[in-house]
Amino acid sequence: MSTLGHNTNLTDIAVDAICEHFESITKNFDNQFSDAGYAINSTYLLFSAYLVFVMQLGFAMLCAGSVSEKSSMNIMLTNVLDAATGGIFYYLFGYAFAFGTPSNGFIGKQFFGLTEVPSPLVDYSNFMYQWAFAIAAAGITSGSIAERTKFVAYLLYSSLLTGFVYPVVVHWFWSPDGWASPFNKNNLLFDTGAIDFAGSGVVHMVGGIAGFWGAFIEGPRIGRYDVDGRPVRLYGHSGTLVVLGTFLLWFGWYG
Repeated sequence: MSTLGHNTNLTDIAVDAICEHFESITKNFDNQFSDAGYAINSTYLLFSAYLVFVMQLGFAMLCAGSVSEKSSMNIMLTNVLDAATGGIFYYLFGYAFAFGTPSNGFIGKQFFGLTEVPSPLVDYSNFMYQWAFAIAAAGITSGSIAERTKFVAYLLYSSLLTGFVYPVVVHWFWSPDGWASPFNKNNLLFDTGAIDFAGSGVVHMVGGIAGFWGAFIEGPRIGRYDVDGRPVRLYGHSGTLVVLGTFLLWFGWYG
């Protein structure tokens, strides 16, 4: 009524009111759509993290069934150490070395202890997904050095691999600042960067090389060769655990 007293055009008033109403609806819709998109993306990422984490159980069962009965508890404990101790070191240092940005092409230098997380770039679901991959890389090695590793030695190995070695390689290939990353638009290696598929180089190659050197340094298991130096076939104590672990790994690979 106050606007009518100033000879204002009624059509303009109606148009302004309708536009404001639709702007309000659009804003609410955008907010709801943004929230729904964030929830869907986070759920998808977390479900993938759960699948990758299942591989840890697969490694534990496969390795436990492949070794002698007296060594089964030891090999399962090493997989627990990967998830627990490795998780602590990845939380404190590993994630920062891997994805801390801005940084140089060799190693990250942000997000130690998940400071400044969540941020517009990363959140906790992203950390959990990457942590699941980190302990998977460490778990690959446990089978290579089964039945000949002391508890303290494996504890040191798991901490070093998940807290430093693996994260540095991750930074090279998966971080936008990495020297070989396809996301580094300022310095693309061979004009494309090194494109890693499903962790074939970052996860499996790191775990495999670590397992190779572990087996090479520690040598064969006790009883692997007879007194004449001829190889003796060593049988696992549980085919059931081997099959169970194989299918758990199979299921986890879908992540």
